[in-house]
Amino acid sequence: METQVHTQNKKFNFSLYWKCQISGWGLVSLYWAYTVYTRDNYGVFYTLLNYVADAGIGIVLTHMYRSLAIKGNWSSLPMKQLLLRVVPIVLLLAFLYMEINNLKWHGFMLFFFDKEFDVLTSLLYWDPILITGLRLMSIWVLAYHLYHYYQREVKTAKENARLSLVAKQAQLDNLSAQLNPHFLFNSLNSIKSLVIENPNNARRAIDLLSDLLRSSLYEKDKDLITIKEELSLVQDYIELEKMRFEERLKLETTIDETLNSFKIPTLSIQLLVENAIKHGIDSKVEGGIVHLHIEKNTNTVQITVQNPGRLTTNTKPSGLGLKNLQERLAIQYKGKASFKLTETENASVSAVITLPIIVNEDI
Repeated sequence: METQVHTQNKKFNFSLYWKCQISGWGLVSLYWAYTVYTRDNYGVFYTLLNYVADAGIGIVLTHMYRSLAIKGNWSSLPMKQLLLRVVPIVLLLAFLYMEINNLKWHGFMLFFFDKEFDVLTSLLYWDPILITGLRLMSIWVLAYHLYHYYQREVKTAKENARLSLVAKQAQLDNLSAQLNPHFLFNSLNSIKSLVIENPNNARRAIDLLSDLLRSSLYEKDKDLITIKEELSLVQDYIELEKMRFEERLKLETTIDETLNSFKIPTLSIQLLVENAIKHGIDSKVEGGIVHLHIEKNTNTVQITVQNPGRLTTNTKPSGLGLKNLQERLAIQYKGKASFKLTETENASVSAVITLPIIVNEDI
């Protein structure tokens, strides 16, 4: 994982890594520079030389660890396996930090201050340099692996979000693919009944169906459509059905004109009107009126389609079209939209879609 991130973002990671190394060890070494300048009277030149040496020791040792970690891909290891590698390496780094600093101190005393010290005595001096090295190396290694853990989690989160988006889009496409054949099947049945009885009306019906299919084809890449565009499709569908039902079918609409540009799921109203005709008007000899009412409430838009009839097993929200509509609403609006199919007291069935008013209607 780390190798992939390092390869894909080489320029950025390289720059960030060295900026952190230089600034981090530079800040840490300031403390030692202040100590030798005020306590040991090193002077400006020797203090600066000691400062560069201290920062260099920290950078070299931790860079060695980084190279080893990248080669072994340690950042992708489980915690237990990582600890089995990190703990002994941190102890080794602390020991090396102590010995290198002891040699540095011995060299300063010998070459710059003309003081004789036994090399072995210098190398065996451990307190507090070993503790300091252990603390610094532990902090650096912890920060290093926390950073890469965070990077891995961010990358995983992005991948999961992308996969979720692709899955939702595929589900919407699948539902739309089921819905369009359902609409086509019912329309062709309507035309079939006119072919022999009224060829002229059948030709007009074919023209209307052609327009509807053309609109459906052009809008296939859109999950949402404006109410004005949807109502245009509904009017074409009603005209198509009136050729079969004639005076038995009427459509009455009450539309809030301010909602013309409000976006709704494509073919949602058309599906409710189609369902109202199929299960309401078609089952009555005298036909009836389909009422379409669209209004705006405080935080929602409510679309109601009402038709004469009773709720039966076929009209409950278990049919293919209504089931698809419910799933589309759930996916598109993440549970904030609703659909209800109820029977009213005046022997009619009411289908109601309630949509949230969202500033970004593309969701």
